[in-house]
Amino acid sequence: MITIRGTVLSLHPLFVMIMLASVITGGFLELLTLFIIVFIHELGHAAAAAAMGFKVRSIQLLPFGGVAVIEEQGRMNAYKEIVIALAGPLQNVIMIGMAKLLLYIGWGDASFLEYLIQANLMIALFNLLPILPLDGGKLLQALISLFAPYHATLIWTSRAGCFCSLVMLAIGVQPLFTGETLQLNIMMIGLFLAYSNFEDCRNVPYRFVRFLVQRSSYAGEQSGEAQAIVADASKPLDEIVRLFRREKVHLIYVMNRGGGVMAVLPEQQVISSYFAVKEPPVRD
Repeated sequence: MITIRGTVLSLHPLFVMIMLASVITGGFLELLTLFIIVFIHELGHAAAAAAMGFKVRSIQLLPFGGVAVIEEQGRMNAYKEIVIALAGPLQNVIMIGMAKLLLYIGWGDASFLEYLIQANLMIALFNLLPILPLDGGKLLQALISLFAPYHATLIWTSRAGCFCSLVMLAIGVQPLFTGETLQLNIMMIGLFLAYSNFEDCRNVPYRFVRFLVQRSSYAGEQSGEAQAIVADASKPLDEIVRLFRREKVHLIYVMNRGGGVMAVLPEQQVISSYFAVKEPPVRD
Protein backbone atom coordinates (compact mmCIF):
# COMPACT_ATOMS: atom_id res chain seq x y z
CA MET A 1 0.00 0.00 0.00
CA ILE A 2 1.45 3.35 -1.11
CA THR A 3 0.10 6.87 -0.52
CA ILE A 4 0.84 9.56 -3.12
CA ARG A 5 -0.49 13.08 -2.44
CA GLY A 6 -3.36 11.72 -0.38
CA THR A 7 -4.31 8.95 -2.81
CA VAL A 8 -3.77 5.38 -1.60
CA LEU A 9 -2.51 2.87 -4.17
CA SER A 10 -3.27 -0.70 -3.15
CA LEU A 11 -3.14 -4.24 -4.54
CA HIS A 12 -5.72 -6.86 -3.64
CA PRO A 13 -3.96 -9.83 -1.92
CA LEU A 14 -5.36 -12.22 -4.53
CA PHE A 15 -3.90 -10.04 -7.27
CA VAL A 16 -0.46 -10.35 -5.64
CA MET A 17 -0.86 -14.14 -5.48
CA ILE A 18 -1.77 -14.26 -9.17
CA MET A 19 1.32 -12.22 -10.06
CA LEU A 20 3.55 -14.56 -8.04
CA ALA A 21 1.98 -17.58 -9.73
CA SER A 22 2.63 -15.99 -13.15
CA VAL A 23 6.35 -15.98 -12.40
CA ILE A 24 6.21 -19.77 -12.00
CA THR A 25 4.04 -20.37 -15.06
CA GLY A 26 6.03 -18.04 -17.30
CA GLY A 27 3.26 -15.51 -17.92
CA PHE A 28 4.73 -12.69 -15.84
CA LEU A 29 5.36 -10.30 -18.77
CA GLU A 30 1.78 -10.64 -19.99
CA LEU A 31 0.36 -10.10 -16.50
CA LEU A 32 2.69 -7.15 -15.89
CA THR A 33 1.44 -5.63 -19.14
CA LEU A 34 -2.18 -6.08 -18.02
CA PHE A 35 -1.26 -4.55 -14.64
CA ILE A 36 0.16 -1.45 -16.34
CA ILE A 37 -2.82 -1.16 -18.70
CA VAL A 38 -5.31 -1.38 -15.82
CA PHE A 39 -3.30 1.12 -13.79
CA ILE A 40 -3.24 3.64 -16.67
CA HIS A 41 -6.99 3.04 -17.17
CA GLU A 42 -7.65 3.91 -13.52
CA LEU A 43 -5.32 6.91 -13.69
CA GLY A 44 -7.60 8.21 -16.45
CA HIS A 45 -10.57 8.08 -14.06
CA ALA A 46 -8.53 9.66 -11.27
CA ALA A 47 -7.22 12.50 -13.46
CA ALA A 48 -10.72 13.33 -14.75
CA ALA A 49 -12.14 13.31 -11.22
CA ALA A 50 -9.32 15.50 -9.88
CA ALA A 51 -9.78 17.94 -12.78
CA MET A 52 -13.42 18.34 -11.71
CA GLY A 53 -12.46 19.05 -8.12
CA PHE A 54 -13.11 15.64 -6.55
CA LYS A 55 -10.74 13.97 -4.12
CA VAL A 56 -9.47 10.56 -5.24
CA ARG A 57 -9.24 8.52 -2.06
CA SER A 58 -7.63 5.43 -3.54
CA ILE A 59 -6.80 3.42 -6.65
CA GLN A 60 -7.31 -0.28 -5.99
CA LEU A 61 -6.11 -3.04 -8.30
CA LEU A 62 -8.37 -6.07 -8.01
CA PRO A 63 -8.10 -9.57 -9.53
CA PHE A 64 -10.56 -8.63 -12.30
CA GLY A 65 -9.36 -5.06 -12.88
CA GLY A 66 -9.22 -1.88 -10.86
CA VAL A 67 -11.32 0.81 -9.25
CA ALA A 68 -10.72 4.47 -8.44
CA VAL A 69 -12.54 5.42 -5.23
CA ILE A 70 -13.74 9.03 -5.51
CA GLU A 71 -14.97 11.17 -2.63
CA GLU A 72 -17.82 13.08 -4.24
CA GLN A 73 -20.07 13.89 -1.21
CA GLY A 74 -23.22 14.46 -3.24
CA ARG A 75 -21.57 16.81 -5.77
CA MET A 76 -21.57 14.27 -8.63
CA ASN A 77 -24.05 14.86 -11.43
CA ALA A 78 -24.73 12.77 -14.53
CA TYR A 79 -22.45 14.81 -16.80
CA LYS A 80 -19.48 14.51 -14.45
CA GLU A 81 -20.14 10.81 -13.87
CA ILE A 82 -20.21 10.15 -17.64
CA VAL A 83 -16.97 12.07 -18.25
CA ILE A 84 -15.15 10.30 -15.41
CA ALA A 85 -16.46 6.88 -16.49
CA LEU A 86 -15.36 7.40 -20.11
CA ALA A 87 -11.93 8.72 -19.13
CA GLY A 88 -10.75 5.18 -18.32
CA PRO A 89 -11.65 3.50 -21.66
CA LEU A 90 -10.28 6.60 -23.41
CA GLN A 91 -6.81 5.67 -22.10
CA ASN A 92 -7.21 2.23 -23.68
CA VAL A 93 -8.17 3.83 -27.00
CA ILE A 94 -5.08 6.06 -26.82
CA MET A 95 -2.82 3.08 -26.06
CA ILE A 96 -4.35 1.13 -28.96
CA GLY A 97 -3.68 4.08 -31.26
CA MET A 98 -0.07 4.36 -30.10
CA ALA A 99 0.50 0.61 -30.55
CA LYS A 100 -0.98 0.71 -34.06
CA LEU A 101 1.23 3.67 -34.92
CA LEU A 102 4.33 1.78 -33.74
CA LEU A 103 3.24 -1.23 -35.83
CA TYR A 104 2.76 1.00 -38.86
CA ILE A 105 6.22 2.57 -38.65
CA GLY A 106 7.83 -0.77 -37.76
CA TRP A 107 9.09 0.05 -34.27
CA GLY A 108 9.06 -2.51 -31.46
CA ASP A 109 8.19 -6.19 -31.32
CA ALA A 110 5.17 -6.85 -33.54
CA SER A 111 3.81 -9.77 -31.48
CA PHE A 112 3.99 -7.76 -28.25
CA LEU A 113 2.29 -4.77 -29.87
CA GLU A 114 -0.48 -7.03 -31.15
CA TYR A 115 -0.92 -8.39 -27.62
CA LEU A 116 -0.99 -4.81 -26.30
CA ILE A 117 -3.77 -3.90 -28.75
CA GLN A 118 -5.83 -6.99 -27.90
CA ALA A 119 -5.37 -6.51 -24.15
CA ASN A 120 -6.45 -2.86 -24.29
CA LEU A 121 -9.46 -3.73 -26.45
CA MET A 122 -10.47 -6.53 -24.06
CA ILE A 123 -10.15 -4.31 -20.97
CA ALA A 124 -12.03 -1.40 -22.58
CA LEU A 125 -14.93 -3.58 -23.77
CA PHE A 126 -15.13 -5.47 -20.48
CA ASN A 127 -15.30 -2.22 -18.50
CA LEU A 128 -18.13 -0.95 -20.71
CA LEU A 129 -20.43 -3.81 -19.68
CA PRO A 130 -23.53 -2.33 -17.92
CA ILE A 131 -22.55 -3.78 -14.53
CA LEU A 132 -21.53 -1.83 -11.43
CA PRO A 133 -18.80 -1.09 -10.41
CA LEU A 134 -17.61 -1.23 -14.05
CA ASP A 135 -17.59 1.91 -16.18
CA GLY A 136 -20.57 0.70 -18.20
CA GLY A 137 -22.62 0.36 -15.01
CA LYS A 138 -21.75 3.94 -14.04
CA LEU A 139 -22.67 5.17 -17.51
CA LEU A 140 -25.99 3.34 -17.30
CA GLN A 141 -26.67 4.82 -13.86
CA ALA A 142 -25.88 8.34 -15.07
CA LEU A 143 -28.08 8.02 -18.15
CA ILE A 144 -31.04 6.60 -16.21
CA SER A 145 -30.72 9.40 -13.63
CA LEU A 146 -31.31 11.97 -16.40
CA PHE A 147 -34.85 10.66 -16.96
CA ALA A 148 -35.89 8.85 -13.76
CA PRO A 149 -36.05 9.52 -10.02
CA TYR A 150 -32.85 8.60 -8.22
CA HIS A 151 -34.43 5.83 -6.13
CA ALA A 152 -35.65 4.12 -9.32
CA THR A 153 -32.22 4.71 -10.87
CA LEU A 154 -30.53 2.80 -8.04
CA ILE A 155 -33.00 -0.09 -8.32
CA TRP A 156 -32.82 -0.49 -12.11
CA THR A 157 -29.04 -0.11 -12.27
CA SER A 158 -28.62 -2.82 -9.62
CA ARG A 159 -31.09 -5.12 -11.38
CA ALA A 160 -29.32 -4.64 -14.72
CA GLY A 161 -26.01 -5.46 -13.02
CA CYS A 162 -27.45 -8.60 -11.42
CA PHE A 163 -28.87 -9.82 -14.74
CA CYS A 164 -25.72 -9.15 -16.79
CA SER A 165 -23.39 -10.68 -14.17
CA LEU A 166 -25.58 -13.82 -14.04
CA VAL A 167 -25.34 -14.02 -17.85
CA MET A 168 -21.54 -13.80 -17.53
CA LEU A 169 -21.60 -16.51 -14.87
CA ALA A 170 -23.74 -18.72 -17.13
CA ILE A 171 -21.28 -18.24 -19.99
CA GLY A 172 -18.47 -19.30 -17.65
CA VAL A 173 -20.16 -22.54 -16.52
CA GLN A 174 -21.79 -23.43 -19.87
CA PRO A 175 -18.80 -25.56 -21.03
CA LEU A 176 -19.53 -27.97 -18.14
CA PHE A 177 -22.63 -29.10 -20.04
CA THR A 178 -20.91 -29.44 -23.42
CA GLY A 179 -17.73 -31.22 -22.37
CA GLU A 180 -15.51 -28.25 -23.23
CA THR A 181 -12.88 -26.49 -21.11
CA LEU A 182 -14.35 -24.57 -18.19
CA GLN A 183 -14.09 -20.77 -18.58
CA LEU A 184 -12.81 -20.34 -15.03
CA ASN A 185 -11.82 -16.68 -15.39
CA ILE A 186 -15.22 -15.66 -16.78
CA MET A 187 -16.99 -17.75 -14.12
CA MET A 188 -15.02 -16.18 -11.25
CA ILE A 189 -15.51 -12.63 -12.53
CA GLY A 190 -19.23 -13.29 -13.07
CA LEU A 191 -19.52 -14.70 -9.56
CA PHE A 192 -17.77 -11.69 -8.01
CA LEU A 193 -19.88 -9.18 -9.96
CA ALA A 194 -23.11 -11.08 -9.21
CA TYR A 195 -22.36 -11.01 -5.50
CA SER A 196 -21.44 -7.31 -5.66
CA ASN A 197 -24.64 -6.35 -7.49
CA PHE A 198 -26.93 -8.46 -5.31
CA GLU A 199 -25.40 -6.65 -2.35
CA ASP A 200 -26.08 -3.34 -4.14
CA CYS A 201 -29.74 -4.36 -4.57
CA ARG A 202 -29.98 -5.21 -0.89
CA ASN A 203 -28.35 -1.93 0.09
CA VAL A 204 -30.48 0.40 -2.05
CA PRO A 205 -32.21 1.85 1.08
CA TYR A 206 -28.85 2.83 2.62
CA ARG A 207 -27.54 4.26 -0.65
CA PHE A 208 -30.72 6.31 -1.09
CA VAL A 209 -30.51 7.67 2.46
CA ARG A 210 -26.90 8.70 1.77
CA PHE A 211 -28.11 10.48 -1.38
CA LEU A 212 -30.65 12.44 0.67
CA VAL A 213 -28.12 13.31 3.39
CA GLN A 214 -25.55 14.51 0.87
CA ARG A 215 -28.20 16.37 -1.10
CA SER A 216 -29.16 18.24 2.04
CA SER A 217 -25.53 19.27 2.58
CA TYR A 218 -24.83 20.25 -1.04
CA ALA A 219 -28.11 21.67 -2.27
CA GLY A 220 -26.20 24.40 -4.12
CA GLU A 221 -24.85 21.86 -6.60
CA GLN A 222 -28.29 21.41 -8.16
CA SER A 223 -29.25 24.15 -10.55
CA GLY A 224 -31.81 25.10 -13.14
CA GLU A 225 -35.59 25.45 -13.03
CA ALA A 226 -37.24 23.72 -10.09
CA GLN A 227 -39.37 20.67 -10.84
CA ALA A 228 -42.81 20.58 -9.27
CA ILE A 229 -44.00 17.52 -7.37
CA VAL A 230 -47.74 17.51 -6.65
CA ALA A 231 -48.70 15.45 -3.62
CA ASP A 232 -51.83 14.88 -1.61
CA ALA A 233 -51.54 15.95 2.03
CA SER A 234 -51.89 12.30 3.08
CA LYS A 235 -49.09 11.07 0.79
CA PRO A 236 -46.28 9.44 2.85
CA LEU A 237 -42.93 11.26 2.88
CA ASP A 238 -41.28 8.02 1.72
CA GLU A 239 -43.17 8.18 -1.57
CA ILE A 240 -42.45 11.89 -2.06
CA VAL A 241 -38.66 11.74 -1.58
CA ARG A 242 -38.48 8.72 -3.89
CA LEU A 243 -39.62 11.03 -6.69
CA PHE A 244 -36.53 13.25 -6.29
CA ARG A 245 -34.19 13.34 -9.27
CA ARG A 246 -30.48 13.90 -8.97
CA GLU A 247 -30.36 16.55 -11.71
CA LYS A 248 -33.26 18.67 -10.42
CA VAL A 249 -34.29 20.82 -7.51
CA HIS A 250 -37.87 20.32 -6.38
CA LEU A 251 -40.82 22.26 -5.05
CA ILE A 252 -43.49 20.11 -3.45
CA TYR A 253 -47.08 21.35 -3.87
CA VAL A 254 -49.22 19.94 -1.07
CA MET A 255 -52.85 19.66 -2.17
CA ASN A 256 -56.04 19.31 -0.16
CA ARG A 257 -58.95 17.06 -1.11
CA GLY A 258 -60.63 19.84 -3.04
CA GLY A 259 -57.60 20.29 -5.30
CA GLY A 260 -56.41 23.50 -3.65
CA VAL A 261 -52.80 24.22 -2.80
CA MET A 262 -52.25 24.00 0.96
CA ALA A 263 -48.50 24.72 0.90
CA VAL A 264 -45.45 24.90 -1.37
CA LEU A 265 -42.42 23.33 0.28
CA PRO A 266 -38.78 23.35 -0.82
CA GLU A 267 -37.19 19.90 -1.00
CA GLN A 268 -34.82 20.64 1.90
CA GLN A 269 -37.77 21.11 4.26
CA VAL A 270 -39.24 17.80 3.08
CA ILE A 271 -35.90 16.02 3.56
CA SER A 272 -35.60 17.46 7.08
CA SER A 273 -39.13 16.30 7.90
CA TYR A 274 -38.35 12.87 6.41
CA PHE A 275 -35.36 12.37 8.72
CA ALA A 276 -37.28 13.76 11.69
CA VAL A 277 -39.90 11.00 11.47
CA LYS A 278 -38.01 8.23 9.66
CA GLU A 279 -36.11 5.57 11.56
CA PRO A 280 -32.72 4.97 9.91
CA PRO A 281 -32.49 1.60 8.14
CA VAL A 282 -30.84 -1.10 10.23
CA ARG A 283 -28.43 -3.52 8.54
CA ASP A 284 -29.04 -7.21 9.01
